[in-house]
Amino acid sequence: MKREIIITSDGSTSINLPELNEQYHSKKGAIQEAYHVFIRMGLDLFTDKVAVLEIGFGTGLNAYITFLESERRGIAVEYTGVEAYPVIQEEIAGLNYVNQLNAEEYRHVFVDFHDTKWETKHTISDKFSLTKRKQFFNDIVDDNQHDLIYYDAFGSRVQPELWGEEIFAIMYKALKQGGVLVTYAAKGSARRAMETVGFTVERLPGPPGKREMLRARKILK
Repeated sequence: MKREIIITSDGSTSINLPELNEQYHSKKGAIQEAYHVFIRMGLDLFTDKVAVLEIGFGTGLNAYITFLESERRGIAVEYTGVEAYPVIQEEIAGLNYVNQLNAEEYRHVFVDFHDTKWETKHTISDKFSLTKRKQFFNDIVDDNQHDLIYYDAFGSRVQPELWGEEIFAIMYKALKQGGVLVTYAAKGSARRAMETVGFTVERLPGPPGKREMLRARKILK
């Protein structure tokens, strides 16, 4: 399927799939969306250490911003990114995140994120490790392993199977007690699916261009 680099409204890049009219990030701003949904509404809940599972590693933007926040705050992060269809080197070369984030000091880290082997844990810094897994999301069998899930799958219009009870049951099992899942989505059907499998769900203000988003917690009753 054809993929093309686009510029979003905040000046940061994303990947567009014209056949599906779907993007890897919000056209209103890739970096803005990542910071709002995954950092402010997710990572900010943790102050010491956190095990993160990302559903949709994609361009590596969420992982890279999380690394930068780890460096800035001194938070220990064990990061696992799952992706079934990795981006290719030509696409990576067209991404402008290092410049947009004023992170030239850590340009090598963004490169390393994409150059490192899949299925292997890599120590990126004394506070950050990265494991990339080439895997379909419904094949995840993690059990009580993660504190935080960045749920960044394509939207329900193009992949409705990624927003139902079956996939959220997998996410629920993957989280530790008290764990949190954050996603840009806010559809009522997704919220109800999360609640059906046991999550406690709240609606929160969304990133630019979206009124709301969802945050779910694994709280055993």
